[in-house]
Amino acid sequence: MLLKPQFSPKNYHRRGFRLRGNTLVLLFVFFLIGLFLHYGGKTKPVVAFWNDVREIVGLGKSKSAPGDNPYKAPEPQDNSSGKKNDETESEASDESVASDNNGGKSSGNSPKNDRFDFEKQVDFLLPLVKSGDEIIRHEGYTLRYVDQYKDASWVAYPLLDYETKGDADRKFEQFKPDPAVANGTAVTSDYTRSGYDRGHLAPAADFKFSQRIMRETFFMSNITPQVPDFNRGIWSDLENQVRSWARRDHGLYVVTGPVLKPGLATIGKTNEVSVPEKFYKVLLYCNKPQIRMIGFLLDNEGSDKSIREFVVSVDLIEQLTGLDFFPKIPDDLERQLESRSRGEMVDAWFDN
Repeated sequence: MLLKPQFSPKNYHRRGFRLRGNTLVLLFVFFLIGLFLHYGGKTKPVVAFWNDVREIVGLGKSKSAPGDNPYKAPEPQDNSSGKKNDETESEASDESVASDNNGGKSSGNSPKNDRFDFEKQVDFLLPLVKSGDEIIRHEGYTLRYVDQYKDASWVAYPLLDYETKGDADRKFEQFKPDPAVANGTAVTSDYTRSGYDRGHLAPAADFKFSQRIMRETFFMSNITPQVPDFNRGIWSDLENQVRSWARRDHGLYVVTGPVLKPGLATIGKTNEVSVPEKFYKVLLYCNKPQIRMIGFLLDNEGSDKSIREFVVSVDLIEQLTGLDFFPKIPDDLERQLESRSRGEMVDAWFDN
C-alpha cells in the first residue's frame, strides 16, 4: 500500500516577510529618494551621506575633489516667492557656527592706516546717492539695486587685510533672494540652465573671517549673470589681486558692479535679469598723506590677458555708468585721482 505523503514542496509556502528581487530594488530607490530629500541643496547626496558617516565614526569630512565647480555646486534651493526661508537660514546657521571665530570683528593685530578727514564722513565710500535710489545695507557691504535690470549698479565696501583670512567656507552657503529689496530680487531658477554663472559682485572670499558675513554675499542682490570663462577666469584673477593688495596695504576701499544700460539681453524664468556686457572695479587706497585710485573695465567674456591690460581711468568708468565715485573727496583731489593715466596707475599699484 502506497502512503501519500502529507508534505509536498509544491504546497509549501514560507510564512513571514521575504525579500524578493523587485522589493530590494524598490527599497534601494526609496533610499536614494530619501538621500535627495534629506541632503538636497547642501551638496551631492551621496557625498553628504558619506561625510556624515565619516563624522559619526570620527574620520571627519572628506575633501572636495579638485574638479569641483564652486560656482555651480551646490545647486541652490529656489525660493521663487522671494520671501525669507527661515528653515534654510536656520540650517545654514547650524552648519557654520564654528566657522565664525572672529564674530565679524577685527583681531586687533592688523596695522591701521592713518585716515584723512574726508574718510571720516558718513558713507564716504559710497558713490553719489540720488533721490529715489534703492540703497540696500548689509553688514559686510552696501549696494544700489536697480529693479529695472534686476541687478545692482554698484556694491561698495571697505576691505581690510584680516577680513580675507579665516576658515569661513562658501560650501556651507546657498544663493537666496534678498528680503531687503522692495520689489524682490532675481531668484536662483532664473539662472538655471541659462549658460551663465551666478557671479558675485562682492566676492565671498573677501569675507573669509566670518561665515555670517560671507552668507550675505549669497543674496541675489549681490549676484549678476557672468559668462563662466569670465567669472572663473579673469574676473577671479582680479578679485585675487584685490585681496593681495588689501593684505599688502592693510586695507582699501572697493566699489564694483556691472555697466547697466537699456537694451541688454536678459535671462530668467520668473524675472527678466539683464546680462551686463561689461564689469568694473574702482579701488581707493588711503594712508595719510598717501592716496591712490585705480579703475578696471572688463568685457563679460573669457580672456587670457593680464589684468594690467584692463586698467582704465576712473573718469571713463564714470562716463559709462553715470556714477560719481567717492564724491566726498575734495574736488581738486578727486579730479586729479580720477584722471590718472593707465601707466601712472599701473606703476602706483602693481610696481609699488
